Amino acid sequence: MRVLLVEDDRPVAESLRRGLGRYGFEVEWVTDGRSALAAGPCDLVLLDLGLPDTDGLDVCRELRARGDVPIIVISARAEEIDRVVGLELGADDYVSKPFGMREVVARIRAVLRRSAQPAGEAVVSGRLTIDQRARRVLVDGAEVVLAPREYELLAYLSTEPGRLFTREEIMEAVWDSNWFGPTKTLDVHVGALRRKLGAVITVETVRGVGFRLLAAE
Repeated sequence: MRVLLVEDDRPVAESLRRGLGRYGFEVEWVTDGRSALAAGPCDLVLLDLGLPDTDGLDVCRELRARGDVPIIVISARAEEIDRVVGLELGADDYVSKPFGMREVVARIRAVLRRSAQPAGEAVVSGRLTIDQRARRVLVDGAEVVLAPREYELLAYLSTEPGRLFTREEIMEAVWDSNWFGPTKTLDVHVGALRRKLGAVITVETVRGVGFRLLAAE
């Protein structure tokens, strides 16, 4: 399993390389955004935000525009707004420094498990198709690019259109028991689905309970 580590702090990077190596991960380490964008294929990206040549959020945005490789942000920026912006730009998870190696490995395994789950094909409405084998979402036959976690959320809600899912059910199914962060991330991803697919679906909020997916009328 190949991990691209984008981190300019040598002690942090060396610690991650050694720790991930003990868990069987192959790590390619780069120290700036330009090198990250020029790197070869990988199975997952660990991305620091404080890079010397560019903001890591810009790197996150560009990587997400190129494809659906899982991205975990690792950053000393612990404010909620930084988490929200990172998730909005397509990151699948956000780890604040300082962190423990077991936590990082648990996050990596959870994200990879989510991205690897196969399934069949489900049609939510006449205009929206979720191709779960290819992990693609189509509206009127044209692909709509979703971040991996956005896709997982949509796929889960679409298993029973019209059913009210509690926040706890969604967090357990989409983020699973290894999620360490705030449930605010769920609202961020719901907002992203509404912006990208609002013409063909409605994600209805039931205050204090959860969400349900409805086909747009």
